[in-house]
Amino acid sequence: MIGALLLPLAALAALVAATLASFRDAAGWSGRRFWLLLGAALAGSAAVIALRSGARWDSSLSTALWWSVACCLALFGLLSAFSDTMRRLAPLLLVYLLLLAAIALASGGLPGHVPPLGDPGVWLPLHIAISLATYALATLAAVAGLAVFLRERALKKRQEAGGLVERLPSIADGERLQFRLLGAAEAVLVAGLATGLALDWEAYGQLVEFDHKTLLSVLAFLLFGLLLLLHNRGGLRGRRAARLALVAYLLLTLSYIGVKFVTDVLLAG
Repeated sequence: MIGALLLPLAALAALVAATLASFRDAAGWSGRRFWLLLGAALAGSAAVIALRSGARWDSSLSTALWWSVACCLALFGLLSAFSDTMRRLAPLLLVYLLLLAAIALASGGLPGHVPPLGDPGVWLPLHIAISLATYALATLAAVAGLAVFLRERALKKRQEAGGLVERLPSIADGERLQFRLLGAAEAVLVAGLATGLALDWEAYGQLVEFDHKTLLSVLAFLLFGLLLLLHNRGGLRGRRAARLALVAYLLLTLSYIGVKFVTDVLLAG
């Protein structure tokens, strides 16, 4: 169907426009034009999801990626309304989301893989919603950590800030935002693990289904917790904290998108 291809292309084009706007002058990420483009990108992603899902949950890799893009855009827009620090992360975040959207477009023809779950009741949609919120929070935290990394690297090399680095938040502001987002992601991840246990109990009759997704999620939870503990007790900060945050985010990405890629692409092929 032509609409099934044109709508994702339109959503991708809207995301390209918002990304380009974020790289313009200093007012680019707070002006009306950028907000309109950001809204268009979010509306495009949401429209793709609505088209794909309909009355049932679409479990394909492509739709999971569009969900990730939409949730990150929505949370970014919400927090940006109150935080100039968050707005300054727009160039880094939108480039990453543009990459996810491109992969989603390229994988649009792949079917989803749904394991037999019996009757999960209310736990499945609740678990999915919490997982998406966790991933969005962790994505923004990882982007804030990357901004801190780039700022500190430029400072240590005694380079004059310019271009993209100049538009990013200061190191102090970036770190403050990063750890607030990490704390929120850790709290929501606890709820995600709890609903995952409930889902396993309802579906399989056991409290924990030991698979790659569960293991990676638990490792990400432990690393998030360790990072927060070291920051609060030992003053962990700067590039070391950013590196650990990015590793934890990688684990979470592997548990959510990576496992789906393996089941839908590698094993299905």
